[in-house]
Amino acid sequence: MTSTDTECLASTDRLILRKFVAEDFEAYSAYRCMPSVYRFLYRDPPSPEVLRERFDASLSASFSDNGDYLRCAVVRRDDGALLGDVGLILANKAALQAEVGYVFNPAYGGKGYATEAVEAVITLGFESFGFHRIFARLDAKNIGSVGVVERLRLRREAHLVQNDRFNGIWGDEYVYAILRQEWSERSLTGSR
Repeated sequence: MTSTDTECLASTDRLILRKFVAEDFEAYSAYRCMPSVYRFLYRDPPSPEVLRERFDASLSASFSDNGDYLRCAVVRRDDGALLGDVGLILANKAALQAEVGYVFNPAYGGKGYATEAVEAVITLGFESFGFHRIFARLDAKNIGSVGVVERLRLRREAHLVQNDRFNGIWGDEYVYAILRQEWSERSLTGSR
């Protein structure tokens, strides 16, 4: 199945963000089972069975209540390769806030795909869902993810010291955010 066979949620010159389909599971599980990918997600990779259950459940997940997650497959336009996933978590429906999250196959790193996809999903969040504020929570040691949000000029609003613990090791977390008005102004001035 090609990316044109499913619903496109957003696109860029190089990427299509679309809903996941069952045929994506093999490519999805190829990077979602890597311990290096889970290092900054504060958990161990799930078993193959749990990974499959979560993937299948996400295919029909809603995006209407606090905690719901809109997960988009990030597909390279020229060859249909699944590069990773990006999405929005409905953090606070009443306050019109969402959290952006993203996980990419390390094999496709260093080419700007994550930054491009995150920019597209933030735009989707503001323009299609009407969010007021979108934020990202990142492990302070995750230099790649910090680079993504800083290139997009999200504001660092917090540095939480030793607020999480994974495998007995305390870690710091950054919180970055941007308001819809700020995003729109950057779009108008071309300063993203």
